[in-house]
Amino acid sequence: MHKYYFVSLLGAKTQRRLKQADENLSFSGFSFQSPVSILLILIIFSIVSLTGCQATPVTQEKVIHVTLWQGVNPPQNRDVLQKLVDKFNQSHADIQVDSLYVGQPDQQMPKILAAVVGNAAPDLLWYNPTIAGQLVELDALLPLDEMLETSVVKKEIDPALFGTMELNSKIWSVPFATNNIGVFYRPSLFNAAGITELPRTWEEFRQVAKKLTIDKNGDGRIDQHGIFLPLGKGEFTVFVWLPFMWSAGGELVGGDSQNAAGIDLTENKGAIAALQFWRDLITDGSAILSGPERGYETDAILAGKVAMQFTGSWTLGQFKATNVDFGVFPLPVGERPATSIGGENLFVLKTTPKQEKAAFKFIEYVLSEEFQTEWAMGTGYLPVNLKSRQSAKYQEFVKQEPAVKVFLDQAKYGRSRPIFSGYNRVSENLGRAIESVMLGKSSPQEALKASQQRLDMIFK
Repeated sequence: MHKYYFVSLLGAKTQRRLKQADENLSFSGFSFQSPVSILLILIIFSIVSLTGCQATPVTQEKVIHVTLWQGVNPPQNRDVLQKLVDKFNQSHADIQVDSLYVGQPDQQMPKILAAVVGNAAPDLLWYNPTIAGQLVELDALLPLDEMLETSVVKKEIDPALFGTMELNSKIWSVPFATNNIGVFYRPSLFNAAGITELPRTWEEFRQVAKKLTIDKNGDGRIDQHGIFLPLGKGEFTVFVWLPFMWSAGGELVGGDSQNAAGIDLTENKGAIAALQFWRDLITDGSAILSGPERGYETDAILAGKVAMQFTGSWTLGQFKATNVDFGVFPLPVGERPATSIGGENLFVLKTTPKQEKAAFKFIEYVLSEEFQTEWAMGTGYLPVNLKSRQSAKYQEFVKQEPAVKVFLDQAKYGRSRPIFSGYNRVSENLGRAIESVMLGKSSPQEALKASQQRLDMIFK
């Protein structure tokens, strides 16, 4: 047999090095029978002989590598995810998932679109479900109806989450985990300010925020603010703000409409009231704004520079790791209780049947009771698997973590962001209105009118 049949069994890098070695010897008069070549053949024959009678392992060529793009935050949660991915890889010799952190959701969007257009998309994408319309328009997603229909995990998914999975009567994603927005606070700062009752209404919240805003050393500058508010026109700011619009009686999409044509921000009294409430907190001097598009950061509340922050259950693991005192209470109510149902979904992008099948195998693992329980207990997210949520292990965890119970109880008031192809444009223009009001550049009415005019130009 020719020596290059055996060389082909080796990796490409090794092949190049051996070829170079042979070429280096040839100019000195060596040929196929050179010592290097003979030694190589003997080694390969020995390997073949030793392995010929053993069970054939999965070769590197048969391993399917699945790339997952994710923006899991904070870092502690990424560590939990990596451990769970490693567990999957160890139990699936033929599939290996490579989990890659590609930035926060607002940073991911340009990368995702560039990858899709450039035919270099990942196999799996972790992102909030509102991106579905945009990716469906680009014909980038694999519909999951058929695969889910024959999978045992479908009946274990919380039915309330199917609204985040569907668009135009097809399923385009599955929930990775779920959460909602509440108020994290520092009990020690409440006690120091003489606050004994948690605020339940907007007005009560505003008064409590004032009491928690303190100049501790008398130098005329505030050392501790009552509330931390997100600044920026990105999706995170909109996600945190939307519950206040819903709580004030507002709706983002009117009637049965599920597209941008049903949006009218100028007459949205709930949106006006929600913007005014946030602006009042700033006017009172009670609020401090985050850095642009950094509203998810918790450094200020962990350091005691602010006493309260609107954020979700995903930060529970981070708070626990720091050993600071903290508690959680539901979002204050305007006209009715409300919160945003959050959590990212998993999308399978169109690649090859082999890659898509392997990606769905990982999806089934993510939706399993085992994964959901470990993920929820490690991060504070709420399980999407009903068996996980009802399991003795998770129920015991909830008993030990009262903050989790607040989010579970509040979930019945949760609302999902609408899914349609133009949602990203709507969100961006809502974000512009929020940012303009937070910075004092315009009134709520002026900001919403300007945003609606831009939307009309885009859609009409």
